[in-house]
Amino acid sequence: MKSAYELAMEKSDDGDGKPLTDEQKEQIAEIDSKYKAKIVERKIVLEKSVQDALAQGKHEEAEEARKILTQEVSSLELKAEAEKDKVRNS
Repeated sequence: MKSAYELAMEKSDDGDGKPLTDEQKEQIAEIDSKYKAKIVERKIVLEKSVQDALAQGKHEEAEEARKILTQEVSSLELKAEAEKDKVRNS
């Protein structure tokens, strides 16, 4: 698994032939770190909800928590990419 820094280095060229500055690379790495932490936090909370629901035999509630988890992770990933794109284009 690659670190945020390694991923930022891979994206050091924004497609315009203009490499990213060191400051942009740092900002992108910070964004990656911030959103990874948010995703892990939501996974912990919602996976606990899934486990609790399953333990109580509430399969529909567990499935709903799984759907929410998927939606929230996807939303956070999209927000992270949008923020990184702003940095790349600045």
